[in-house]
Amino acid sequence: MNRRDCLKSIAAAGTASSIPQILQAAEGEKFKIDYVLATALYGDMKLSEILPEVEHTGSIGIDIWGKPHGTQREEIDQMGIEAFGEMLAETGTKVVASTRYPLGCFGLQPEMPILKQLGGKILVAGSPKTRELKNAELKSAVSEFIEAMKPHADAAAEHGLTIAIENHSDQLISGPDAIRYFGEFNRHPAMGLAFAPHHLKDHMGKIPELILELGKANLPFIYFQEYGDGAFHKLQKQVELEQMPGRGTLDYVILMRALKYIDFDGVGEIFMHPTPRGIPVLESVDSITELFNESRIYIDQCIKELG
Repeated sequence: MNRRDCLKSIAAAGTASSIPQILQAAEGEKFKIDYVLATALYGDMKLSEILPEVEHTGSIGIDIWGKPHGTQREEIDQMGIEAFGEMLAETGTKVVASTRYPLGCFGLQPEMPILKQLGGKILVAGSPKTRELKNAELKSAVSEFIEAMKPHADAAAEHGLTIAIENHSDQLISGPDAIRYFGEFNRHPAMGLAFAPHHLKDHMGKIPELILELGKANLPFIYFQEYGDGAFHKLQKQVELEQMPGRGTLDYVILMRALKYIDFDGVGEIFMHPTPRGIPVLESVDSITELFNESRIYIDQCIKELG
């Protein structure tokens, strides 16, 4: 079954429960995820503490976060790009991504030469905040957004980078329709989505279908995070940790099946938000790394179930 026929079958079936039967794992080479380690998991801990954990988490490199979620981007400014480059070389660590929400999607260009110098590939940001739009009005707004982002995507391409826009709540690119319009209008090879299933908590059954519709060309980055109230309110730590894969309700077997079907070759970030923002998700480096590995092992086991 090719991708177009698969989408037609899903549309005809009309129910999320039918997707596991319709969406069969792609045949061919063994599928795996390239994980990146978000420095924000470690809150305000120093890069000297975090970088050695890349190897221990089975990640290919780091995603650098700054305030209010972490302090590592500001730490790099303090020490200087050259000094940080030496630290990377000494630890054998790579920079994969830089998450720069404070700059906004239209303010990323100053970060591009810095990320290029560090050897990174992906710049993550959100889309403009907006009131709720629907139907033709939403479609027009997404089309205009894609057009406005083209000069920035062109600049990213010149630096060998990709801009990944997160589908974030309360922003233009958020729900299923906006995601579909993004996939319809975006044809720039240096721009795609940072796909966030946790922002689709009311549309979980549509997640595999959205992945199929977008295809790997529009998916350079995906978050592995569950929706949880602990991301917004101070709750017991065990409740807060339910954002981690394997502790919530998202079916990761179906998620992995969809990613394998499109031959996903982007990166995956196991993630959660502590409350308040900016603190480590657990008290020690070792415990955070252990938490990450628990979810990574769970996801890898889901991939094995694909056969």
